[in-house]
Amino acid sequence: MDCGGKITRLLGPLKRILSPPVCTAVLSPAIISRGKYTRQKELNGRRIMYRVSGRQLILLALGSALFAAVVVACAQRVLETGKIKVEPLAIADPSVVTDEQNNIEVYREVSPGVVNITNTSYVEGWFGVYPQEGTGSGSIIDAEGHILTNYHVVQQASQLEVQIENEKYAARTVGVDPDNDLAVIKVTAPKDHLRVVQLATSKGLLVGQKVLAIGNPFGLQRTLTTGIISGLERPLREPTGRTIEGAIQTDASINPGNSGGPLLNSHGQMIGINTAIISPNGQGSVGIGFAVPVDTAKKIIPELIAKGYITRPWLGVSTVPLTQRIARAFRLPVEDGLVVASVYRGSGAASAGLRGAVVRESFFGGTSLEQIGDVIVTIDGKPVRNGDDLQHALNDKKPGNVVQVEVVRQGRRVAIPVRLVERPPESR
Repeated sequence: MDCGGKITRLLGPLKRILSPPVCTAVLSPAIISRGKYTRQKELNGRRIMYRVSGRQLILLALGSALFAAVVVACAQRVLETGKIKVEPLAIADPSVVTDEQNNIEVYREVSPGVVNITNTSYVEGWFGVYPQEGTGSGSIIDAEGHILTNYHVVQQASQLEVQIENEKYAARTVGVDPDNDLAVIKVTAPKDHLRVVQLATSKGLLVGQKVLAIGNPFGLQRTLTTGIISGLERPLREPTGRTIEGAIQTDASINPGNSGGPLLNSHGQMIGINTAIISPNGQGSVGIGFAVPVDTAKKIIPELIAKGYITRPWLGVSTVPLTQRIARAFRLPVEDGLVVASVYRGSGAASAGLRGAVVRESFFGGTSLEQIGDVIVTIDGKPVRNGDDLQHALNDKKPGNVVQVEVVRQGRRVAIPVRLVERPPESR
């Protein structure tokens, strides 16, 4: 906007209206006559009459208003050019408002970004194939329509439907990570329907810190519950047998349908993804719930969106824990470790020459260990006693890295270098 030019063009007519016939004047009292204002001016002993009509007065007022409007518009343009934006704070500082007000503000700002997910799969029964539905929750994480949820919410889905407030949209699975029970799905929805839930960090959390959970328990849309962090760094055993490390424990009520929804701090930022509860009667919450740390999700979301899965290193063996009974039966010099049950073809373990056990199946369907193979006791110096230890030892590794695998073979300890490969799809 050429503000200088506009102001100059506005001042031109005003000058013509107001310009007196002389530059200086001595004013005498005003005389009001027939709707006109008359002023007398005296210069060099002469009296000169200067009249302003009512029409001119109205034009003067209109011109002044227009001039002020242009000045304001120019000032706003300067502020915008300088990128000065003042936005109201949606959620007030929790330390200066009541707990109730904080709950209200967090729910008002975040709940539109929490969605209800319906998973439809088809099951074959005695009377044919019939649909089976399950529900869960999720959080919108970007303006492209990506939604973060639990893997078990979308597992084996034939059809996904997402409800955002009062609108329903078809969705598709973008990527899954069963190891951390996380998944990303996507909807195509208008941009103004996508309220993004802000991801914070799970570092620096404290037991006793207030948390809020929003989800869809038992299909009840966008339900809010509150509580505190009851514990940190909890190992969470998944049905797959894998362990999620560093889970956040909370007493905020989490029930079936809450899975995949956000666990929030008092600023309305996600610190975890609600994933599981301990329920002795199998019906609902007893105040012991768990959430996957949001930092775990932040690490894998870009790869899930780009590739659909997480690249993880793979040793290429199946194992069973070493028991005292097996150790005594084969007179092993160790009592802790992982027995290599089998070695997969094409894996790093196969190339390195690791040896599997010889197992014999009985006529009645049982199995017996006829010959023991290698027993893994350490990887890069880290003790390996079970599957969790093996997972931890490889967590910071990448495909192509070489690790030192120490095994017990024929009663002696042997260190064998093994090059890790990418875990194949059937083992993810």
